[in-house]
Amino acid sequence: MTKLNYHIILADDDEDDRTFFKEALLETESSVTVNTASDGIELMNLLSHTLPDAIFLDLNMPFKNGQECLSEIKNNRRYKNIPVVIYSTSSNVDQINSTFKAGANLYISKPDSYLKLKIILKKVFTLKCEEYKPQPDKEKFVLKY
Repeated sequence: MTKLNYHIILADDDEDDRTFFKEALLETESSVTVNTASDGIELMNLLSHTLPDAIFLDLNMPFKNGQECLSEIKNNRRYKNIPVVIYSTSSNVDQINSTFKAGANLYISKPDSYLKLKIILKKVFTLKCEEYKPQPDKEKFVLKY
């Protein structure tokens, strides 16, 4: 994801997770701006006004969950080429497989510490576009810290 000015959207219903994500990102990647959405409906409304370079998407959100948003994004001509990074507490193999089949570009299980979050974000933003876009091979889909 090497780029000078990068714009992402983080969709996550947990306010603490959004705050930690933005703080960790600021410490690792100062050239990234973040818009946030607290649920799937807010995400889809935000996308209608701005097209980000990538979307970090939690799966467990109210009103419209991450799986529904992923499907809507990947089935929309305007949004389908936006890389989607699943950012979830789940490490369930069925969910991982389901999001891969739906077209997500990377899968990250939310780390259990702030330091691990910084490490994983640094990894994401140092990847070369070809490594995750349009979609990586299955063995490179889940990003580990």
